[in-house]
Amino acid sequence: MSLLDTRVPAVLLRTDRNPFHHGTLGAVRSLGRAGVEVHVVADSAGSPVHRSRFVRRMHPPPPPGASPGEISAVLRCVAERIGRPAVLIPMDDATAIASARMREKLAPSYLLPPLPGELAERVADKAELAAVCASADIPHPVTLVPDSPAEAADAATRLGLPMVAKWSRPWLLPTGSDLRSTVLVHSVRQARELHARTEEAGSRLLLQAYLPPGEDRDWFFHGYADRSGTVRAGGPGRKQLSWPRGAGLTAVGCWTPNPQVQALAERLTDELGYRGVLDLDFRRCGTTGRYHLLDFNPRPGAQFRLFADSAGLDVVRALHLDLTGRSLPDGTPLAGRAFVVENYAPLAALRPAPGGRELAWYARDDRVPGWAMWALWCRHVSRRLRERLGAKKTASAPLLIPRAASPALTDNEKASN
Repeated sequence: MSLLDTRVPAVLLRTDRNPFHHGTLGAVRSLGRAGVEVHVVADSAGSPVHRSRFVRRMHPPPPPGASPGEISAVLRCVAERIGRPAVLIPMDDATAIASARMREKLAPSYLLPPLPGELAERVADKAELAAVCASADIPHPVTLVPDSPAEAADAATRLGLPMVAKWSRPWLLPTGSDLRSTVLVHSVRQARELHARTEEAGSRLLLQAYLPPGEDRDWFFHGYADRSGTVRAGGPGRKQLSWPRGAGLTAVGCWTPNPQVQALAERLTDELGYRGVLDLDFRRCGTTGRYHLLDFNPRPGAQFRLFADSAGLDVVRALHLDLTGRSLPDGTPLAGRAFVVENYAPLAALRPAPGGRELAWYARDDRVPGWAMWALWCRHVSRRLRERLGAKKTASAPLLIPRAASPALTDNEKASN
């Protein structure tokens, strides 16, 4: 008999078009294995997720950058197809913010945690997060929000180089843009140029003091704050390998007890009155030893399945249990358990794992998504290599001036020739 109420389906929602979002597949498997009917509102074009045997149905998603109204319209259509209330699980920041805003409008078709509508947006906004940390006395890198290119240049003097540049609301970055949510700034000129693109980015540029990475410095915390505010499921984890290296997503992570990180996460949740799933990123300062909060994501992190305890509880199952009025089992943390994203860390996926390990894509009871991922990944890598080789050939080719580029002749000049 399943711990979860299998009469209540789950709807996973994502507007991000990244086909390699393994967190969505993790949520599909976690709920599907427990007998829950899983619907996915996300782009299925080329994505391995729709190949999972645990997906009941894929639904067309709202477009990237969709307004809350557009997202609500899509969810209403999905609710009509399902025909009964479902637990709604946003899988990216944009949909988490929109869902929190529209919680009352989405009821009773969807079950969501009792989170104040503006709180998800406040913690996800990287500029607002600095103020949140200050009010809760949570260590946070020194952060400046310049109002002009000149102030951005001045920040280099105040913070030192290199420094970190972030767009406060990365979910607003235009699709296909070369703008990245986070970059390392090495010069005053680079800081000025980034600020000049503020309008294009759709949100404020913030500049932060750089905390260098290092062994045992990158940490994360996943948890679920239930209706009483108690943080359940999840735990602290150590990032052993990131992609891209030093500043990217977790390619290899390990469930590692850390009372300091745990205490910071629980204190922040309590101060804010936060309810629901949370994913926090920390970096330990090599000089002071203090853990600084870098990001607060109001939804499941991609590696949440690392924290499946002895009772099989993870943050997604905790959410479903809590919203359907069921009690959460008391499992034992499985310290030492590893999580590996195979396409980013293939060698780590082959090494022995004495503490246990979960792979992001491969699963014995759901093999097809893993095969589909490798086929898609090979095409992706091949395309990137061709693009780079093409760029190098273009750069090394002799400069030729096409005939069409020559100045046009006037009628008098034509006549004289």
